[in-house]
Amino acid sequence: QVQLVESGGGLVQPGGSVRLSCTASGVGMSFMIYTLAWYRQAPGEQRELVASITPVDATTYADSVKGRCTIARDNAEKTVFLHLVNLKPADTAAYYCHMLWTTNRYWGQGTQVTVAS
Repeated sequence: QVQLVESGGGLVQPGGSVRLSCTASGVGMSFMIYTLAWYRQAPGEQRELVASITPVDATTYADSVKGRCTIARDNAEKTVFLHLVNLKPADTAAYYCHMLWTTNRYWGQGTQVTVAS
């Protein structure tokens, strides 16, 4: 059974930064063939893609975080990271990691990031 566990969220001041981690279990060495992504969902809003990284490390970023965000993966540790800097109140949301390979998709339980002074 594949499980994703996120960590690293919390309360951050505007202008600060946050580094989120998501570690997979139950996936074995096939972790490296998955496209990994971070999504976020603010209250009353739809879940949106923040960033993604393919098995060959090609990355994409939402326009709202471009220049402030880095996604990275460590296949040996079965972990995907999201580093977001210069945080704004609009970045407040629950952040979810996601794994996708063909029809196999998995979600983490989410970690809350709140940007407030």
